[in-house]
Amino acid sequence: MAAVAEPTPVPEPEILAAFEAAKGFMPRGEGLALYAAATEAAALGLPLLEVGTYCGRSTILLADAARRAGVTAITVDHHRGSEEQQPGWEYHDPETVDPEVGLMDTLPTFRRTLRRAGLEDHVIAVVGRSPQVAKAWGGALGLVFIDGGHTDEHATADYEGWAPHVAEGGLLVIHDVFPDPVDIMTGQAPYRVYLRALESGAFTEVAVTDSLRVLRRTAPGI
Repeated sequence: MAAVAEPTPVPEPEILAAFEAAKGFMPRGEGLALYAAATEAAALGLPLLEVGTYCGRSTILLADAARRAGVTAITVDHHRGSEEQQPGWEYHDPETVDPEVGLMDTLPTFRRTLRRAGLEDHVIAVVGRSPQVAKAWGGALGLVFIDGGHTDEHATADYEGWAPHVAEGGLLVIHDVFPDPVDIMTGQAPYRVYLRALESGAFTEVAVTDSLRVLRRTAPGI
């Protein structure tokens, strides 16, 4: 008798509505794929970590998956915006600029996002630069979601800092992976990091949804 496939986990309607109402750039389909990955990884009983918070759109999904499993979602960002979000760039949002200092500050918007979704108690927000935080991190993670800066410098630093912390059987999720440069506005650094993860021999691809790649830790290394 053939085994019956488990249904793909989906967020409750109110969580999905909060996700879609939040500022951010992740489409619904990729968000649902991230939620499924987070739900699977949370079953390991380890924290789920995101690099690149922005205003908390994807954090909602990680936090809800973590809440259901009784683990914690951790999100890391300096909240000054990545390169393509600065003034003069297509993805800049003037509403995120702190008028007192003249710099982006997405932290207040992020906190409002979590409060509206009722998920404040399930997230640890770390305000700092990803490589510095990674150096101070000592534990294993069930999932690492890389969605920070899109330059080679920043994407590589995120990968090198956090991928080693993915536990055996855990998931490495990379956003904005575009093999064809015609498809992108923000650079191919995430694609190069994705290739590097595969070439390391430590990760095996298990799912693809548009620009979202899900890799499982299947061997030691990196």
